[in-house]
Amino acid sequence: MLAVEGLVKRFGGFLAVNQVSFEVRAGEILGLIGPNGSGKSTTFNLIAGNLRPNSGSIRFNGKEIGGQSAHAICRQGIGRTFQIPRPFRRLSVIENVALAAYYGEAGRISRTQAQRRAAEVLDMVDLAVDPTASTAGLGAAALKKLELARALATGPKLLLADESLGGLDPAEMERAAHLLGDIRGRLGITIVWVEHIMGVLMRVVDRVIVLDHGEKIFEGRPAQAAADPRVIEVYLGKAQA
Repeated sequence: MLAVEGLVKRFGGFLAVNQVSFEVRAGEILGLIGPNGSGKSTTFNLIAGNLRPNSGSIRFNGKEIGGQSAHAICRQGIGRTFQIPRPFRRLSVIENVALAAYYGEAGRISRTQAQRRAAEVLDMVDLAVDPTASTAGLGAAALKKLELARALATGPKLLLADESLGGLDPAEMERAAHLLGDIRGRLGITIVWVEHIMGVLMRVVDRVIVLDHGEKIFEGRPAQAAADPRVIEVYLGKAQA
């Protein structure tokens, strides 16, 4: 579904992403992990259209999308969440999600259709709040669910989930991870999950890509990653003699 080849991104003299290549298969959950500063968020933003690559290729269902705008990429079937949720505070919960549905369809659906889709998605993510209420009283877990609902409302074939566990307690992390797996099963969508918290993610993803200092250092099954000496080193540090 997604093919990334030789991706490079520089910020001035800093090489943030260096010749990163990988593929995402239809229907899988792929984990993209690495320590802080590894380049995973930059890679994620290059795919989503928030950044333009200096070189390399990003193909979605065989079509080159590298360097396209974020809204053009969204309307081709790639939805994304953001690490820090920023809902429209003057809109209600359901209006936030309906606006995302309207945006994803480039305005080709009615207000009624957008709100119907919003209600369905809010039920799917189990956001048990008054949908007509404002977002002001939502806690960290509810805001993460709202962020996920907004991404799903755009109608994606591929979902890019950006650090869905950040700011959650252990029980909330487990529920969030289970929710992503459940959504994959119910909607049949493909998920790329960027995360720095390894424990929960490794029990959910089918494969994992590990980045360090902008380069891919591992690709394979979660159990293989957990036993790989270089992966262990970048997360835990090199053992002292």
